[in-house]
Amino acid sequence: MDPPLPMFEPRIVLGNCIDVLSTFPPESVDLIIADPPYNLGKDYGNRTDSLQRADYLDFTRRWLAAGVRVLKPTGSIYVFMGFRFIAHLYIILEEELKLHFNNWICWNYTQGMGRVRAFSPRHDDVLFFSKSRSYTFNLDSVRVPQKYYRGRNNMRGANPGDVWEFSHVHYCQGSRTSHPTQKPEGLIERMVLASSREGELVVDPFAGSGTTLRVCQQLHRRATGIELSAKYVSIIAQRLREPFHGFDSIDPRMKRVPSDLNDRALREQYREHHKAWFLRRHEQEAREFLEEFRRKYPDDAGPASGPGGKA
Repeated sequence: MDPPLPMFEPRIVLGNCIDVLSTFPPESVDLIIADPPYNLGKDYGNRTDSLQRADYLDFTRRWLAAGVRVLKPTGSIYVFMGFRFIAHLYIILEEELKLHFNNWICWNYTQGMGRVRAFSPRHDDVLFFSKSRSYTFNLDSVRVPQKYYRGRNNMRGANPGDVWEFSHVHYCQGSRTSHPTQKPEGLIERMVLASSREGELVVDPFAGSGTTLRVCQQLHRRATGIELSAKYVSIIAQRLREPFHGFDSIDPRMKRVPSDLNDRALREQYREHHKAWFLRRHEQEAREFLEEFRRKYPDDAGPASGPGGKA
């Protein structure tokens, strides 16, 4: 049996991200995941989301430059942004800071603000850049199950693409905090798995509700979160102490049972691996997958241990 992986206790720093990042050694961070204020006037307990346009763009340039300074040559950055400034953000990252563009990710969610004189928004944008063309990308860690199994397909699954479907964190969920823009854990899980390795350092300059830190805690990454509000620092600390029962969200495709798995031996092999590949930290969804698998292939009783077998 392999020894248990180390659990790294995330570090929370109270302060302005530009000031705190200036204390980091240059080229010391493997991955940055940033969800800055969108400057839409939301109440975070300070005035950081209600700046004049020029001031907001200046702030964006300064915190991004601070982040790029500490990012390793092989490191990457994911930045969430609202529609009003996403184009500016792209230009700053590519043309001003000379980073390498990888993806413009669309996070699609099923619920959002209702509108009567325009189409209701149902997505956020995330820009994925790296410091160079040589960067970490662990495709096998983020594949999704195939819809139909074919011999020429990779049994391990397909590339998830750049349109990601994750539900918002609902107020009835146990992981929900009072932060107004809390992100789903499954969404951050994909970024961390794709763009870092166990033991590497992930930094969140706008820690908010602590989702990135919670995910890194469970994925065996070192993590530092920077947060301007003492209230949210306290909320994060409490969240990190809570028992873990699985991440609070998932790409619905992860529970998909491939059709046309007609060879019983191959089917057994696939079922045994599905949990380890796709549902390792999603226990409820793993049980739902097994139930659906048995409905689709009723001649397979399956082991009592459920999907994943010994994994």
